[in-house]
Amino acid sequence: MAREGSINLTQGAYEDLRADLLSCRIAPGSRLKVQELCDRLSVSLGAIREALSRLTSEGLVVAEPQRGFRAAPISAEDLIDLTKTRIQIETLCIRRAIEVGDVAWESQLVAALHRLSRTPEHTPDDPVHSSDEWATAHAAFHKALVAGCDSRWLLRLRDQLYDQSERYRRRSVSLAPKARNISKEHQDLANAVLDRDAEKACELLAAHLAVTTDILLAAEADDLPARKTIERA
Repeated sequence: MAREGSINLTQGAYEDLRADLLSCRIAPGSRLKVQELCDRLSVSLGAIREALSRLTSEGLVVAEPQRGFRAAPISAEDLIDLTKTRIQIETLCIRRAIEVGDVAWESQLVAALHRLSRTPEHTPDDPVHSSDEWATAHAAFHKALVAGCDSRWLLRLRDQLYDQSERYRRRSVSLAPKARNISKEHQDLANAVLDRDAEKACELLAAHLAVTTDILLAAEADDLPARKTIERA
């Protein structure tokens, strides 16, 4: 029972830290002080170190010899490279899903879109940033888009790229122009996939991902100084 409790505490610490990193509640590049994390999450030093080790392997935390841990930094160059790579991998996944996906996959996608459309993006106490509930529904929708793909390696790479992109997406929400209709973007993307129109689906996906990147780059934030745009695939 003691071992099971320890495992649960470690898993809980990992999930809490991961959520804070993805949402940028822990600022990219900031130092992660192990004892402070132990106190805040009420877990042992070992649980925090194990959680940080897992997050390091996922690329969300950087281990610095003799200096401890930091949240992985962000940069314009990283964002551009990440977006281009994600477009390449995710369009491969969509093409394969459209080719071999079955009705069960289609039903999963419809359900994920319905859930996303019914989940408020913002909460009354924070009308600027997207809520954790919406972020979860959003992740489920994008995962459902490619769930018909039968390549485990492609899907594994897609998941890793999505998580890295999420840190940037969450930062872009408050900067997005009011004219952007992200609900329509999702609906159009789902329609193209369900129509088995691979060319249109890939074109819409590339544009959807690139818009978020362009919003951040155009904002000229201090940690994203470059003014560049992503070429649509």
